[in-house]
Amino acid sequence: MDIKLATCFIAVDDFEKAIDFYRDVLGLEVRLDVGFEGMRWVTVGSPAQPDVAIVLEPPLADPNASAADQEAMAQLLAKGLLRGVIFSTEDVDATFERIRAAGAEVVQEPIDQPYGVRDCAFRDPAGNLLRFNQPKK
Repeated sequence: MDIKLATCFIAVDDFEKAIDFYRDVLGLEVRLDVGFEGMRWVTVGSPAQPDVAIVLEPPLADPNASAADQEAMAQLLAKGLLRGVIFSTEDVDATFERIRAAGAEVVQEPIDQPYGVRDCAFRDPAGNLLRFNQPKK
């Protein structure tokens, strides 16, 4: 059996800020920008991984969701309580400095973790936790 990750989803509340961050700060490419039933999805990805897509989507991307459910998801996003993404990098310290210099909210400066990586963490403009790690040498 050959199973590989193809797509993951990140909730965002402002597409323009999200695109600026993921494209201009992280260096991901914008692959698709799609509107449907009053909603929008933007697909980004690393040029080094053309077969893996990250879809930036509304906090609750379901046109049939109730207003109460949409509001609950928006509140969870605003609190930074939705799941994030872990990226790998060859140089976590350089990645940290580049992202910090762009003004991203620092959650954790680079540190050697007991589970075999050196990592750091930021919040994206919507409050999602993004970690960046490299295997310890």
